[in-house]
Amino acid sequence: MLRYTLMRLGIFAGSFLALWGLVYVGVLPRGLGDSNFLWVLLLSLVVSAPLSFVLLRKQRDDMSVQIVEKVDRAKSRLESNRSAEDAA
Repeated sequence: MLRYTLMRLGIFAGSFLALWGLVYVGVLPRGLGDSNFLWVLLLSLVVSAPLSFVLLRKQRDDMSVQIVEKVDRAKSRLESNRSAEDAA
């Protein structure tokens, strides 16, 4: 889970730096007044979300499998505890 989170933050940081460069060069418009940082930040969020969805699909699926396994183990332990209490 930590690996996925760090990879997602990396994609966001890369998007932020790339978009900041595009705004600095003048390819993308600057924000109004002093809002340039906020503009680039929001634009980075919008760009990095679909990139993360596509690029991190395998890691997200692996993380999902791990979570399902942990939940199944917890359910089986709970069920075994219930059956042990019923037998007593």
